[in-house]
Amino acid sequence: MITLRNVRKFYGALEVIKGVDITVEDGEFAVFVGPSGCGKSTLLRMIAGLEGIDEGDLILNGKRINDVPPDKRGIAMVFQSYALYPHMTVSENIGFSLSLKKVPEAEIRKQVEAVAEILQLTDYLDRKPAALSGGQRQRVAIGRAIIKKPSLILFDEPLSNLDSALRVQMRAELQRLHRELKATVVYVTHDQVEAMTMADRIVVLNKGVVAQQGAPMELYHQPDNEFVATFIGSPKMNVLPMTATRRDAGTVRLESPLGLAIDLPDGNGAVPQGEAKLGIRPEHLKLASEGQGDFSAEVVIVERLGVETYLTVGSQQQPIVVRAEGDMTIRPGDRVSLTAERAACHLFDSAGRVIRPAQA
Repeated sequence: MITLRNVRKFYGALEVIKGVDITVEDGEFAVFVGPSGCGKSTLLRMIAGLEGIDEGDLILNGKRINDVPPDKRGIAMVFQSYALYPHMTVSENIGFSLSLKKVPEAEIRKQVEAVAEILQLTDYLDRKPAALSGGQRQRVAIGRAIIKKPSLILFDEPLSNLDSALRVQMRAELQRLHRELKATVVYVTHDQVEAMTMADRIVVLNKGVVAQQGAPMELYHQPDNEFVATFIGSPKMNVLPMTATRRDAGTVRLESPLGLAIDLPDGNGAVPQGEAKLGIRPEHLKLASEGQGDFSAEVVIVERLGVETYLTVGSQQQPIVVRAEGDMTIRPGDRVSLTAERAACHLFDSAGRVIRPAQA
């Protein structure tokens, strides 16, 4: 188990990690995700010991390791660049750390073969990196890490250099590897699809702070703020400016310049009158018969993906994405009626904080 308590990092006067608290349980696959510059790779390097910690505590299995050198932490790291030795074979690359420790050749060969079998590299042990595909090179880099039998494996955007098909394949292989090794994994990515498909726990970072952390579907269905709501999910959540007015003791009316007007329950009076934001995911906007929906809008873009079609409706200033059936015959320029699923709506205040109205 690894715990970060009120961890801070400064570069001169600039604070880049601002009091982060994170706990990753033993055997968990945790993903740090966020936009470029949010601090996720810096946090990973601090855990590895490649960056110092200016304030706070880093605890691994109950022991504070702030001042423990990187090679004494029992942690392995896999980088975005494979960083393989081009003159060495796959076998020599994987077993290099054991060679440095003067482990007997027979034992090195035994451990390399065991790792190669896990990573499906047995047929490539005598090849050099230049003769491998990108996915095979990344597996060699992973093999070099896991042969050390670390207590924690850190991945820093390891799939960024791969094409889309290889990324899908490697995501599946990393999940299989995690199940087989039962290792604790901390994985950094800017790709929320990687985070959603691989993680037991997602930590969403924004500008050096934790915006929210939890299980993937918890963040998807119950975001704490507008940033998490729009970052998690693809396509992202639609967020519409609204004006809120009280209807009665248990209901609030939300109206948009687009013509959307809906009533939502607000039994605890949590929704303030005035400016608010309505968040709704593309799959929770449904096509309705003409004149029967909550509002109508012109279709601007149609993206056909086979099993589903994404419609962008509205204006350039306020585009709204709608998920529809894959065989819809709708074309740009058509006008459609839309209904918002009330139970799937999210409300945010003008600062982007979630508002959770209670049922009346």
